[in-house]
Amino acid sequence: MISNDIQNRLGENVKRIRKERKLTQFELAEKAELSEETVKNIELSRCWTSDKNLAKITKALDVDIHTLFLPISSSFKEESKNIKVIKKAITKNLKEYIDTILDEIEREK
Repeated sequence: MISNDIQNRLGENVKRIRKERKLTQFELAEKAELSEETVKNIELSRCWTSDKNLAKITKALDVDIHTLFLPISSSFKEESKNIKVIKKAITKNLKEYIDTILDEIEREK
């Protein structure tokens, strides 16, 4: 995966999540304490943004940072070998995360 692909995925995910939250670009910018131009540039993949801006966006959208870089379902339309590997890795990571949480809950009992 090249840098442009990651940048495009970031832009697509920010836009998708923003729309799911029923926010305009202006509203997201205001909530994240960023300029509307910055939000537009991120969504249009015009440039990379700083870690600080990403942190503000994740807080404003109430998502974990990794969510902004996950492949969207339309990326999986073609079942290539690489896609199967990505799906398997994501599934494994989610399972490990859930197992960790369940272990923590058990220890608290």
